[in-house]
Amino acid sequence: MAKTPLAEAGFYFDELNKLRVLEPDVSQKTLELKEECKEFVDKIGQFQEKVGGLIELVDELAKEAETEKMKAIGARNLLKSVAKQREAQQQQLQALIAEKKMQLERYRIEHEALCKVETEQNEFIDQFILQK
Repeated sequence: MAKTPLAEAGFYFDELNKLRVLEPDVSQKTLELKEECKEFVDKIGQFQEKVGGLIELVDELAKEAETEKMKAIGARNLLKSVAKQREAQQQQLQALIAEKKMQLERYRIEHEALCKVETEQNEFIDQFILQK
């Protein structure tokens, strides 16, 4: 197809018979590219909205996980504290038991000594009564 003198000068008519500087196919491709860019920008915007929502959700879950982690650490520390308290109480009770056993042994020895004294006194009384 031969170029018209206007086409050779870089001027073209579009489908509405308006004078254009760009070739019709270049103009058409430019419009298509512009439309594709608009669609791409719209899709990027939608993607950013979805990603933003996902990030918010992940942040909320991270906060909840951190809260639960702190609760678990607190519970573990409380459990350790209770275990230490029980261990200390057990040691105190064992010391008290040992002390009571020693006291019982002293009382037993004292009881034996008193029984021996009583026996000796009864024997003395019996001898005294028999001598009269």
